[in-house]
Amino acid sequence: MMKTYFLFLSGLIAAELPAAQVLTQKLNLEKLRAKAVESVEVSLDSNMLQFAAKFLSNDKPDEAKVKKLINGLKGVYVRSFQFEKEGEYSESEVDAIRAQLKPPLWSRIVGARSKKEGENAEIFTRTENGQIVGLAIIATEPKELTVVDIGGTIDLGDLSEMGGHFGVPKLKLNTDSKTRKGGSK
Repeated sequence: MMKTYFLFLSGLIAAELPAAQVLTQKLNLEKLRAKAVESVEVSLDSNMLQFAAKFLSNDKPDEAKVKKLINGLKGVYVRSFQFEKEGEYSESEVDAIRAQLKPPLWSRIVGARSKKEGENAEIFTRTENGQIVGLAIIATEPKELTVVDIGGTIDLGDLSEMGGHFGVPKLKLNTDSKTRKGGSK
């Protein structure tokens, strides 16, 4: 379940959804939970996140950055299911989750697939008024399915500063307006 931990940490630094738009609450995941040999459910609303932020120090630069990111979050929700055998969940069950992440509200920004390992990872963003306000991650393995749903605005500058800390890979993000509009610098 190390992947679940990584997905949770990456989600904490990424985004926030309005409370009424919590994806994991809209999905019926009880069938998956009933079939799983292990399940993890993390539900952190804004009150719980604010409570957790109190334990982070403003005097430590890394913790101060995380605290700043957490302060705007409305929720972080993780649902992860580990199955005893391959094939205990179906592609149609994953498709039902993807169906909640369709344009025009959602856009798939990353899709990674390994035929050899049978692993897939997808990242979706929700945009309102030109600003990213939500992030969803679906990660599948032959015997594991994880859904991460986070609400909040994403500041690419803050996100890139987190690179190299807390297990987050270094990201080379150019937030220059010319580059974002498709120009080159």
